[in-house]
Amino acid sequence: MHIAPFDNQNKPIVDVDDPTVPLNFFNIVKLKKGEAFEYEASGYETCIVPATGSLDVNIEGFRANDIGGRVEDVWGGEPEGVYVPTAAKAEFVCTSDTAEVFIAGARYDKVLDAFSIRSDELDLVQYGSDDTKTHRKIKHILGTKYHGKVGRLLVSELFTVGEGGWSGFPSHKHDTDRMPEETRHDETYNFRFKPNHGSGVQMLQREDGKAGDAYHIVNGSTICIDNGYHPCAVLPGYQMYYFTILGGLSQRSLVQYFQPSHAYQIETIPGIKDMIAKFK
Repeated sequence: MHIAPFDNQNKPIVDVDDPTVPLNFFNIVKLKKGEAFEYEASGYETCIVPATGSLDVNIEGFRANDIGGRVEDVWGGEPEGVYVPTAAKAEFVCTSDTAEVFIAGARYDKVLDAFSIRSDELDLVQYGSDDTKTHRKIKHILGTKYHGKVGRLLVSELFTVGEGGWSGFPSHKHDTDRMPEETRHDETYNFRFKPNHGSGVQMLQREDGKAGDAYHIVNGSTICIDNGYHPCAVLPGYQMYYFTILGGLSQRSLVQYFQPSHAYQIETIPGIKDMIAKFK
């Protein structure tokens, strides 16, 4: 499902118990200096990630100051974040001139401990190549290094390297719990383009060899993926970024199932096996 950009007035874009991606939660909050925002996503663990700007964060007594720091856009530095346990009340205050804040969540019923993720604690992966039109970089904010500290939530930022090309290829899905072949992970994206008048396409191929769905994505588009194989592409001459939320049904580790007709290309794309391993 494609949700076109709109003024959400700091209200969730993907709320709790969403009919398309019930395992996910997503909000975008925009603040000016000194303004505060608080929330509690009942039944969901969350992660606060400034797209731009800086925050002081308070999670029921756990404090993390000067989170963030990017000024103009998501290309202007490394992300930072704060993990918010299920059932906890979170509050943050904008300490920069303005801030745009992503809140990512996954359904989870156990209560863990809050912690911060600083820019030097990210797990970085770069794979693909210009020749295969698959060159991209992933910045894992809540990646595999936090197994044991996080319940079901995976949060990453994905960038195309260079201008134009594909991401999420070979086409894969993760909509059914059938270990060891696949796990069910609902997924939500928010896209940005550079320059911001750029655009791309998000595909959803429901069955191998049959026509599926495609969405024209623009700066600020949100995509909710409930099922199907889902590669995406950006127009030549533009860079693409997408904030990625994964929420697992029965486990945190993601096991992707690659579309049978394209799976052989795992062997042709440099570094892709390392990328796959970083989600497990």
